Amino acid sequence: MHETIHLLKKTDFPKIYRSKIETLQVNLGYKCNQSCVHCHVNAGPNRTEMMSAEFIDTVTKYLQTQDIQNLDITGGAPELHPQFRSLVREAHKQSRHVIDRCNLTILEEPGHEDLAAFLAAHHVEIVASLPCYLEENVDKQRGKGVFKQSISALKKLNSLGYGKDHPYLKLTLVYNPQGAELPPSQQSLEKDYHNKLAEHGVTFDHLFTITNMPIKRFGSTLVSQGKFEEYMQLLRDSYIAKNLESVMCRSLISVDWQGYVYDCDFNQMLGLAVSHKDQIRTHLSELMDVNLEKNEIIVADHCYGCTAGQGSSCGGSLN
Repeated sequence: MHETIHLLKKTDFPKIYRSKIETLQVNLGYKCNQSCVHCHVNAGPNRTEMMSAEFIDTVTKYLQTQDIQNLDITGGAPELHPQFRSLVREAHKQSRHVIDRCNLTILEEPGHEDLAAFLAAHHVEIVASLPCYLEENVDKQRGKGVFKQSISALKKLNSLGYGKDHPYLKLTLVYNPQGAELPPSQQSLEKDYHNKLAEHGVTFDHLFTITNMPIKRFGSTLVSQGKFEEYMQLLRDSYIAKNLESVMCRSLISVDWQGYVYDCDFNQMLGLAVSHKDQIRTHLSELMDVNLEKNEIIVADHCYGCTAGQGSSCGGSLN
């Protein structure tokens, strides 16, 4: 595995500052039932890192103390965490908007047959990765049989009311490019997805297009192929300044499985932790009464990935 942090730290990316925090994004751990080529967290079946029960309690306390409206749960496959459901229940009880970053195939795994119904009962928004509407491309990027499993899972979600413009059962799909290129127009690609997936009897609400970040598994692949600098030049050449106004790190903080805080999920994977009171890294428990608004956000060259072209965030394109 080629680490890329040393290739990204030296940067001329503009300074940016945090606004009001609206979303707490929590990585429950790196265990996953898949090992995708583009995965920026190196998740997989053999990973064992999982957030402790103590830190999950810290998360729910922080939501309430800071009155954070959105809880964005990710992994790995976050649903594999033994306390995933208790976290969702507590956030729902607090009337928070819960987002599950779901890989779809987890809904088809033994022991998770009732997971889709659980998510629906608690009004969880599902943001599901489906990197293409063609079986060959999906299986190439995510593993043989993943496309058919994903379609089966989507039909299950549709049967519960997801993907049908329901106010509390939002279903969003996520597209990632196959390689070292920027995603196409989110609006036009969404139309293609609707048309192609309708052939399988599947409906959904929205499509997010997300740029592949030059870090972890994807970054290592770029280095191995001798394409890292070429890809970084593409990101820099495609920089659009107005995207700075709406990058996700302005209104979001990211928490790793150990409870430490980062400006975004990508900084988390690079180990670029939020510093409070001159500490190397800061635990969420230390920020219960701290206002992070107007704090400077840590940037590096990978930030060009969020501002290139139409922009990219956990909420899809920025323009």
